[in-house]
Amino acid sequence: MTPMIFDSHAHYDSGQFDEDRDEILNSMQENGVGTIVNSAADWDSVTEVVELAEKYPFVYAAVGLHPDEVGDLDEERFAYLKAQCQKEKVVAVGEIGLDYYWDNESHDVQKKWFIRQLELARELDLPVIIHSRDAAEDTLKIMKEHGQGLRGVIHCFSYSKELAREYVKMGFYIGVGGVVTFKNGKKLKEIVEEIPLERILLETDCPYLAPVPFRGKRNSSLYIPYIAEEIANLKGVTYEEVVAQTELNAKKLFGII
Repeated sequence: MTPMIFDSHAHYDSGQFDEDRDEILNSMQENGVGTIVNSAADWDSVTEVVELAEKYPFVYAAVGLHPDEVGDLDEERFAYLKAQCQKEKVVAVGEIGLDYYWDNESHDVQKKWFIRQLELARELDLPVIIHSRDAAEDTLKIMKEHGQGLRGVIHCFSYSKELAREYVKMGFYIGVGGVVTFKNGKKLKEIVEEIPLERILLETDCPYLAPVPFRGKRNSSLYIPYIAEEIANLKGVTYEEVVAQTELNAKKLFGII
């Protein structure tokens, strides 16, 4: 079988796709995009990502609440979130984690629900999609205390080479998106050079973080070839090798055959 692009992190439930969502998703297969994991972030998207996954055979869902949105959680809603995680096409708990950049939620509230969602992933034997921004130390501490034995990806990785190595050692994948094509993406370029291709996942985080030459515009999975090309250049391998290996990595992580 010809390797197909696997976008391990997208947000097609975003309002930015309201006018052409069907059109753009229906164009994926003919453009070499074989699989998409659409990740929840806020409360409404917990339901929406599952509905999208049920509509499109090649789309799967990750269900969880982004750290900036966990103030919406209580025990009743957490029970609903758990029920959604048990739906057939849900392949991960995510995106979950810590975000101290915006400070929309108190750090203690973020930590509480991050740990609860890690425990949920363990209970349901699902991988996790981790979001961490300006919270390197606390994220690593929680992952070492509560994430041992879990599998997953550190999405939109933005920290040091040393921390990337630490997560790889723990068995996690590193999510690489459009930032790797930016002139000021030097840190991520160095990480891509450093870590094995067997530990990298391609992602868009669309509609955000479009790669060069579309930086600043709405992103989509159709732009992943620019990310894969940059990774191939950095690692001295072919574009086809990057697509094939990252597809294999993602299918292995998310249990998609």
